[in-house]
Amino acid sequence: MTGTDNAVADDALYVLTAVLLTPAQFPSVLGDDYPAACAALGLDPCATGYGLVMGQDGEGARWTVAIDDVSLVAVAIASWDCGMEYELSPDERSVVRALPGWPLAVAVAAPGVAAPHDPAPDPEADDEELPPLAPPDPDAWGPAQRRLGADAVASQWADWREQISDEAVLAAADDGGAEETAEGDEAPGADGENGENGENASFPDSPDAGADTTDGKGVEAETTDGRSVAPDTDSTGREDIVPDSAHSAPSGAHPGVRRALAEARGYLDAPPPPGRIRSSFAPGDARTIRADGPGWSMVARTDDMAFLLLDEMPGEILPVRRGGRLPGLLKALDALAARPS
Repeated sequence: MTGTDNAVADDALYVLTAVLLTPAQFPSVLGDDYPAACAALGLDPCATGYGLVMGQDGEGARWTVAIDDVSLVAVAIASWDCGMEYELSPDERSVVRALPGWPLAVAVAAPGVAAPHDPAPDPEADDEELPPLAPPDPDAWGPAQRRLGADAVASQWADWREQISDEAVLAAADDGGAEETAEGDEAPGADGENGENGENASFPDSPDAGADTTDGKGVEAETTDGRSVAPDTDSTGREDIVPDSAHSAPSGAHPGVRRALAEARGYLDAPPPPGRIRSSFAPGDARTIRADGPGWSMVARTDDMAFLLLDEMPGEILPVRRGGRLPGLLKALDALAARPS
């Protein structure tokens, strides 16, 4: 282990939360796919993956410890999500690397130690030591925030879907490449202006969301019509974005939508790196599809429509209606996708 690894190995780690880093499940804030996420942490993209354990040492410093005991972390997460207690205590022999900081916002802190802070640089660490990990800036919009936004839509699909009226779906981008909207329909907002029902739904980390992070934990943002989008905290202490009441912006024939759909279709001919497409459980026989590409993120249900988020449209969620081609595309992407084991 490096000097940094030894520094945390010599001290107790108060575990606060944990996430999986596998081809099927990984913190998308780290990259578009599994190899990119591993590279961000200086890890080899092994097929079995890792567990990322986040906690504080005896002085309150933040640490993220990568371990190769994926099953242990998976059991802990499942227990926490069910509201059960589970003491996650990785064996030292399973530790692959310890990194300063946390890549995600953690809403809880260890009792009896100093407030969470980045550890001081280790003088014995080698030149390849990474800077402390940190969540993305909530006041900016870029690839990390876009991917986090897509994850939020995927985890709260029903909340977002019910806010899209049938009229908005008809005005949304056409699934055949968004060359045109439905016959006789206009696409409000396609010219860059918001239509009557096309308010911009800004995430808390969008620069125009009016985010207030005075306490460093809670974030609340208002949409353009004054409604709020606020975070919630799950049983593991991770913060999730939960929509209160907002509308997504109609996508019309936005060129970014056409480009994203074309690149998604391109994955069928040239499969992307592992984790670029992920498939997870959805009610009934459906699957939830998460796909990413340069400048775009997709969330879709195989039995329904899709949503796109683009780097060039901060905080906006662009609906893509279900037509003749979207079902086939989603089915093909699902066949390529990494799935949780």
